[in-house]
Amino acid sequence: MSRALPKYNKRRVLMIGGTAAVVLSGAVIAGNALAGETSKSSTNATTKAATSPGTVNCPAVAPSLPAIPASAQAEVTRNLTLLDTQIAEANKRLVDTVGQGGPNFVQNAILGPLKDKRVATINRIATAIGRTAAKPTGLDSLAPCTLNANGVNAGGAAATATPSATATQQAGNAGNTGNTGATGNTGSTTAAGTITCPDVASKLPAIPATAQAEVTRNLTLLNTQITEANTRLANTVGQGGPNFVQNAILGPLADKRKSTIDRIAISIGRTAAKPTGLDSLATCTLNK
Repeated sequence: MSRALPKYNKRRVLMIGGTAAVVLSGAVIAGNALAGETSKSSTNATTKAATSPGTVNCPAVAPSLPAIPASAQAEVTRNLTLLDTQIAEANKRLVDTVGQGGPNFVQNAILGPLKDKRVATINRIATAIGRTAAKPTGLDSLAPCTLNANGVNAGGAAATATPSATATQQAGNAGNTGNTGATGNTGSTTAAGTITCPDVASKLPAIPATAQAEVTRNLTLLNTQITEANTRLANTVGQGGPNFVQNAILGPLADKRKSTIDRIAISIGRTAAKPTGLDSLATCTLNK
């Protein structure tokens, strides 16, 4: 025999039903909001991809140079490094000015000025070599650069549209880096001191054109090794005993530099007299 529910039970049922309806409505609203948010994010991502500025692509310079006289090495090195700096600055300007100007903005405001800077820099390289050897000609043809809208730089190396990855620029524009290895590098100033290594590039003889690319890579590697050692120096302040820096940083660095310097000597020795005595440049010191 069925009995009618007490009044207070009916009220409870109504309240529970109302709560369920509110919760369900909230879920629907939240679902709609999330759907709208996803759509908005997707639209923003699509818009951002569509406005990607690409990267600047410049011809490599170092592979086109003749043997570099030892007396011109330092100046050539500085200017080859400057070429990389110019490319990095142009890529930064590409990113900072996305959507600005008319259809010729990139050519007039970025690629044109970059070409002018490169002409002047390349001419300084040719002049430096020409002081003690035959001055190279035709290098001005390497000054104009182009825009890669797909973000792939010279040499087939993938590059980002940001200017922060110098290494990427060096890889994409192989040869622009020149002989930048260990040119009096003293690292960054920190409480831990800095690592100073003997200059290698200025001690090399004239570099045969066939060895230029390999020498360039290894000189650049010398700089990378110093940077890594300085970073480790800063990150390990206060660690170990009195011989920690020598055993954990300077010793391994000397071993790495010796191997790298040997590769430089061997590459030169394949087509010219192999330089000797370069091992003495492997050892670095700590400056407090």
